[in-house]
Amino acid sequence: MEIVPIKLNPIQGAAISPAKIESPSGKVLGSFTEVFDQTINKVSELQKSADTAVEKFAAGELDVHEVMIAVEKASVAMQLTIQLRNKVMEAYQEVMRMQV
Repeated sequence: MEIVPIKLNPIQGAAISPAKIESPSGKVLGSFTEVFDQTINKVSELQKSADTAVEKFAAGELDVHEVMIAVEKASVAMQLTIQLRNKVMEAYQEVMRMQV
C-alpha cells in the first residue's frame, strides 16, 4: 500500500461543495468521502487477504513468512486508518470548540 501526501483544494466562495483531493501529480482523487470509502475498502480487502492467508497456512498451502507479511500489512493498514480517524475527530472537535 503506497502512502502519498495529498493536498486539499479550498472550497470556493460561499457555496457548499465538497473539496476535491489532489495527488502530488495533480490527479484529482475525489472528495474526502470518496477517498475515505476507498481507503476503508482497501483495509477491509487487506484483512480478508490476511484471513485467507491464515486459512491457506493451516491447510499447508503457504509458508509462515507469506502469512506474516499478509497479517502485518493488514495490521499496519488498520493502525494507520485508526490514527487518521483519530486526527479527523480531533480536528472536528477543535472546529466545534471555535467561537463564531
